[in-house]
Amino acid sequence: MSDMNPSIEDFAALLDESLANNLIQEGTVIEGIVTAFEKDMAVIDAGLKVEGRIALKEFGMAARDGNLKIGDTVEVYLERLENALGEAVLSREKARREESWIKLEKKFETEEKVEGVIFSQVKGGFTVDLDGAVAFLPRSQVDIRPIRDITPLMNKTQAFQILKMDRRRGNIVVSRRTVLEESRAEQRFEIVQKLEEGQIVEGIVKNITDYGAFVDLGGIDGLLHVTDMAWRRVNHPTEILSIGQNVEVQIIRVNQETHRISLGMKQLESDPWNIIGTKYPIESKVKGRITNITDYGAFVELEPGIEGLIHVSEMSWTKKNIHPGKIVSTSEEVEVVVLEIDSSKRRISLGLKQNLSNPWDRFSDQYPKGTVVEGEVKNKTEFGLFIGLDSDVDGMVHLSDLDWNRSGEEAIEDFNKGDIVKAIVLDIDVEKERISLGIKQLHGADPMERGDAGEIRRNSIVTAEVLKVTDQGLEVRIVDTEIDSFIKRHDLSRDRDEQRSDRFSVGQKVDTRVTLFDKKNRKVNLSIKALEIAEEKEAVKQYGSSDSGASLGDILGAALKGREEKSSQ
Repeated sequence: MSDMNPSIEDFAALLDESLANNLIQEGTVIEGIVTAFEKDMAVIDAGLKVEGRIALKEFGMAARDGNLKIGDTVEVYLERLENALGEAVLSREKARREESWIKLEKKFETEEKVEGVIFSQVKGGFTVDLDGAVAFLPRSQVDIRPIRDITPLMNKTQAFQILKMDRRRGNIVVSRRTVLEESRAEQRFEIVQKLEEGQIVEGIVKNITDYGAFVDLGGIDGLLHVTDMAWRRVNHPTEILSIGQNVEVQIIRVNQETHRISLGMKQLESDPWNIIGTKYPIESKVKGRITNITDYGAFVELEPGIEGLIHVSEMSWTKKNIHPGKIVSTSEEVEVVVLEIDSSKRRISLGLKQNLSNPWDRFSDQYPKGTVVEGEVKNKTEFGLFIGLDSDVDGMVHLSDLDWNRSGEEAIEDFNKGDIVKAIVLDIDVEKERISLGIKQLHGADPMERGDAGEIRRNSIVTAEVLKVTDQGLEVRIVDTEIDSFIKRHDLSRDRDEQRSDRFSVGQKVDTRVTLFDKKNRKVNLSIKALEIAEEKEAVKQYGSSDSGASLGDILGAALKGREEKSSQ
């Protein structure tokens, strides 16, 4: 019986073994010893009551290179203490993964970079092997700039930064871009520290935009603005640069804080504006090419780097308010005259019309003051008529020069656009490009200045011929003159009952008294009433007063009789 029962020592050993097995939990990493190799499997003794087997491929390079030997101690992951075959279920791959997670969590906390290998592509990005742990690399985090072909980066050990970790879900997100940006920032800082304004460096054109080109200076980009590419006008950088081209540039400005670098190419050449004053004297004639046309003029390239502006006002003597594109065209060769140079502002004013004879000079020579000219009414304005004349110039007849007797506003209604009219040249101002014309002067000198008007003065008695009868009064002309006036209704008679214009007829001649004669303002006022009052006073003075016994009718009768006798002598 004693042989059938275990001894006290055997029982104690079994108890120890049972306790040891209970301390080892499933789902943990334990150490084991390689005891044998069976085909493609390694037999592992993990100190359990049963052995386990692990596929050699889970040991990776160690198994393939023959570095895994019997007796080697390895870490394994215990999935189950015993399966249906009576063996422990172990995994080297899960052990490596568990071990990697522990290391990665520490590096994530300290923001330390990790190494990994991109080994496959998935939706939205790629998978990365971080020494056993699989991480996700979003496509946006692969590089600083989008990459079309990622093949050169596959299966290659490189640095990554862990962005997020979730042990419970088994998720790890990494970034390669963050590592590149940090490295680039360090590199940029070192390069910028070595750059100085005025320094000449070489670079490669990396990108071209409408406003300039970005040049790679060996790890950092500088901007070569289009205005700093050449002294001449450059409409687009592609005129002189292409991507990949090697260029020599000068450092214009360096911002140590933002790491922005401004570059220049034209600074490597002498400024042509330094000698522009002696090369293009004022009033000299030069040839150039139209490079650009705007609403206000056209730019002319006189030589590379030197452009001048023909203002629209200097393009034609006679074509005003016309777009420059109607006179010149881009790339056209033109001869111009240098009008003004401002080297400090880098401006040259040019003239195109100065190469042609001045039509105002020609007109002045051909039609001096006092000449009668003929032309078409081009326009009617509130201040006069514009008449088209020879040499494609216009003259203006001011309202005040339309008629001697009528107002300009009234006289201008006699003219229409397109009418052919004659006028006298009154004045020519070549510098201001103005020609003054007169129409009323065609009818002789000012009626108020002629000899036949010399006897007319205030209070004098004149005979006037009725030209027109209106309800308001009479339009009349002083006989033997061309002086017109208007006798208002209340000036038609001393007697209110006789102040009717219908008492008169056209062609009738009436005696009147001049109540106003203003040569300067060309104003003459006539009055029959004033004459009657004056005659009455004169009659009373000559033929007695009412105290003599004679009636006023007798006195006036005697006065009129004396006037008639005087006029008959």
